[in-house]
Amino acid sequence: MISARQIKRGWDLVFGRLDGILLAAVALLLAFGLTVLFSATFDSPGRFYDQLRNIAVATLLMWVAAQVPPQTLMRVALPIYTLGVALLIAVAVFGLVKKGARRWLDLGITTIQPSEIMKIAMPLTIAWYFHQREALVRGRDYVIATALLLIPVGLIAKQPDLGTAILVFAAGMYVIFFAGLTWKLIIPVLAAGLVGLAGVLYFGDHICEPQVQWPGLHDYQKHRICTLLDPTTDPLGKGFHTIQSTIAVGSGGLTGKGWLKGTQTHLEFIPERHTDFIFAVYSEEFGLIGNALLLLLYLCLIGRGLVIAAYAPTMFSRLLAGAISMIFFTYAFVNMGMVAGILPVVGVPLPLMSYGGTALVTLFLGIGILMSIQKHRKLVQT
Repeated sequence: MISARQIKRGWDLVFGRLDGILLAAVALLLAFGLTVLFSATFDSPGRFYDQLRNIAVATLLMWVAAQVPPQTLMRVALPIYTLGVALLIAVAVFGLVKKGARRWLDLGITTIQPSEIMKIAMPLTIAWYFHQREALVRGRDYVIATALLLIPVGLIAKQPDLGTAILVFAAGMYVIFFAGLTWKLIIPVLAAGLVGLAGVLYFGDHICEPQVQWPGLHDYQKHRICTLLDPTTDPLGKGFHTIQSTIAVGSGGLTGKGWLKGTQTHLEFIPERHTDFIFAVYSEEFGLIGNALLLLLYLCLIGRGLVIAAYAPTMFSRLLAGAISMIFFTYAFVNMGMVAGILPVVGVPLPLMSYGGTALVTLFLGIGILMSIQKHRKLVQT
């Protein structure tokens, strides 16, 4: 018979040195996600059980990542980046085309989306680069790091996959920012962005005319931005997502309509309600109070990650942990902003809540890396 001491020893062996606060925040977010997913897929219960399987696989990979020392991660950073860029080039040359986008690569036994690799490879590589130059970081190092970032971002945007390009770009820029990028360079970029946004808002009626071409953007991307400015211009097309999701968010009120009682959800007005628009389902059923609790959990997860970054022993670990923590902020901010109608519709899931295995695995690998950084810091101290 297994004794209590043996059970405790087994628990400590598997989970004892994993960060408890991170585990608690992740577990609660997963519980929220499964609760809302059950409602969103009430007529298709198979997706709920598929998500349970996805969580099991992602949790195993998280545990494996938590066992890998940061020194090992640093050694494999450049090879993973090189492999990711090579696969992105392969996608551009002979990738599979689905729904007008060339994002997938057929390996014979399976089909992969190489852009997902860069969500982890990007912060790993730039953190490694700045770690090599820790003694004296110069202006040209920021230029080189930006070039390393823009190569995969450009390849991903070309597919086109604007949502993933935004996430990869943000992951790399967080590392560059935490490495000490001066505000003298940041403020002009922010100012230019605000001026551009003001210009789009002011001249929206003119620049959204069909004959006006937006350089660097596909027509459907232009259409998404223009329908964000006025969803009623295409209420049954591109504007339908924004209109229905904002109705669902607003109709939740203070306390929500209750679990399984969302009319927008169960009358199937919310598109992609189990993936990108699951926040609309959650808001309708749990209201403002539920949203406040959800935001608190995300803040707890992100805050704990930043604390781990602050106490990490090496520059590589600090930059990597800080960037991974802020990736969760980017996911949540972009998704919630999209659902609330303040950002264009892009394919960015709500972290740890949206249905799907690929994004879940990527995020759990990030959590595993955070736990590895914290775990091995404690091992050094002891």
